[in-house]
Amino acid sequence: MAVVDVSEELKSLSSTMESIEAVLDLDKLRADIAVLEEQAAAPSLWDDPDAAQKITSKLSHLQAEVRKAEALRGRIDDLSVLFEMAEEEDDPDTRAEAESELTSVKKALDEMEVRTLLSGEYDSREALVNIRAEAGGVDAADFAEQLQRMYLRWAERHGYKTEIYETSYAEEAGIKSTTFAVQVPYAYGTLSVEQGTHRLVRISPFDNQGRRQTSFAGVEVLPVVEQTDHVEIDESDLRIDVYRSSGPGGQGVNTTDSAVRLTHLPTGIVVSCQNERSQIQNKATAMNVLQAKLLERQRQEERAKMDALKDGGSSWGNQMRSYVLHPYQMVKDLRTEFEVGNPQSVLDGEIDGFLEAGIRWRKQQEK
Repeated sequence: MAVVDVSEELKSLSSTMESIEAVLDLDKLRADIAVLEEQAAAPSLWDDPDAAQKITSKLSHLQAEVRKAEALRGRIDDLSVLFEMAEEEDDPDTRAEAESELTSVKKALDEMEVRTLLSGEYDSREALVNIRAEAGGVDAADFAEQLQRMYLRWAERHGYKTEIYETSYAEEAGIKSTTFAVQVPYAYGTLSVEQGTHRLVRISPFDNQGRRQTSFAGVEVLPVVEQTDHVEIDESDLRIDVYRSSGPGGQGVNTTDSAVRLTHLPTGIVVSCQNERSQIQNKATAMNVLQAKLLERQRQEERAKMDALKDGGSSWGNQMRSYVLHPYQMVKDLRTEFEVGNPQSVLDGEIDGFLEAGIRWRKQQEK
């Protein structure tokens, strides 16, 4: 790589980093960190465990954001020194090291740039993910469970905390539906591009004749409701059912009727929670999920009105990704055209490429 080309490329990287730093507003992030550190040091912090958890989680996330930006800036600045050393010493090994670091820095810069695209009203929120089996019988239920595992593995790879609120198991295999939270800032903005219908094509392990089967599962992603949101729910609009939690094959999880199902009569929305042993806790969690669903319903209605005014907007919430295991191996996003030839790695949680492509695609649609 020529010295002039490297110099221009490093200038370009530095300029991109400056734009990212401006969008992130590092001075504001540092000020926010100072405030959160003061709150985290208060002796009464853990008097309210939920509030304490939010403060410490947000503090940890902001500190990581600043550290990541500072480290990347340092790597960009060091690159010029590394290339100069390679040139002065005329050393192929040092040059190879510099070029490898340049490739790595470009990748890290692309990933950080994606983070700056998450500027929607609710993008900074934690996420509620709901997965449901659709057409395809037992294969669809099995696929829904694979998708649940995929997202949980993705979160685990990144060190993000998750909490499963409810899982309804299918009779033969897999799940009918599940709801879980990804408890990290910007989880909603990141995962919201996963919303839609996912399609699996494979030789069915449940078909005695070994035929190819196409099955579908739906993914819904909601922002976690906060106190500033105004979602009024009249108690008279609710039907509350309590029942005993069950696991795979219908086996009992609890010996008491602690699971709670809420039905919002005006809209027909049904939510359940069975992860806590207390009926009161399950009801509170189910109410939070219901509020999130009602908030999303309001947003969709508003979006539909805006799309109508604009003579039709983009409807990206339907079939959005195909997972093909037979007759060839490929996972392809139908909106962005991003594809991977190793479905197992995707189902094991390696979905960052799809998320990045989806976020960039969405930003283009908004222009």
